[in-house]
Amino acid sequence: MLLILNIQKVSALLVLCRADIFLLPCPIKYLFGFDCPGCGFQRSVLALLNGDFLQSFHLYPPTIPFLVSLVAGVGTWLLKLDQNATWLKAMYFFTGFVMLVSYLYKILFQHIH
Repeated sequence: MLLILNIQKVSALLVLCRADIFLLPCPIKYLFGFDCPGCGFQRSVLALLNGDFLQSFHLYPPTIPFLVSLVAGVGTWLLKLDQNATWLKAMYFFTGFVMLVSYLYKILFQHIH
């Protein structure tokens, strides 16, 4: 039983280490040659899952605010809470603001991953 659990842990780590081969290419970058506002999110999530918070932030700064907003929004919807709550709107606004600032920085200063 213990051997089976260890094999499952090792296989899960191997899949996580090689998950980058499953990343989807950005159609906007492919068609137009420049990053979209979401470019870097997939790699950032993988870095976050590997526990590398600094690399995750470097790849796409809005990842953590986006994931927290997503969990809060889905949780609010599932628990039938007030979806017009001020704190939830503020969280969405903050996430959008971080995305906008990050994208403008990437475009203006040619930040390349």
